[in-house]
Amino acid sequence: MKFNEVMHLSFYTDQMDAMRDFYENKLGLKPKIIMRYGAYKGNEKRKAWADRAETDPEGIAYIFIEIAPGQFLELFPKAEGQKEYIEPNTHLGYSHFALMVDDIFEAHDELVKAGVEIDIEPNKGQSQTWQMWIHDPDGNKFEIMQYTPDSLQFKGNIEEDERIYGRH
Repeated sequence: MKFNEVMHLSFYTDQMDAMRDFYENKLGLKPKIIMRYGAYKGNEKRKAWADRAETDPEGIAYIFIEIAPGQFLELFPKAEGQKEYIEPNTHLGYSHFALMVDDIFEAHDELVKAGVEIDIEPNKGQSQTWQMWIHDPDGNKFEIMQYTPDSLQFKGNIEEDERIYGRH
């Protein structure tokens, strides 16, 4: 099996307007799909959304915001009875995601100008890749990254791991 790319990341939010403002206006991304509940009217395979289509046909079921061609961030409105967000790095599972840029310092300046709080300023990580950290209105942390010619994501370091752990 060969995977080509990450198609999308998906988040539930109880702040759809704030999340859209952040990703669309501050990061400059564009929505590609806005699916409303009305599209599910009569769809018995999606009973909960079909029911919602009767009471809130114009309500947003989900939005796909394009990060790069064919790669998206998908936002769902919080479902009734859904538990609150858990603080990052307190439970196993999701940690963060990363977005690539050509010039991390230019991206930094644009983010600051747009009013985005920088959690960790640009720095070169152990993988020799530039990184900085920000978060969205729901607290989802993510990296903005820029490859360098020495980035381990290009060069790798598997030989060391194979030597230490005897893997082939």
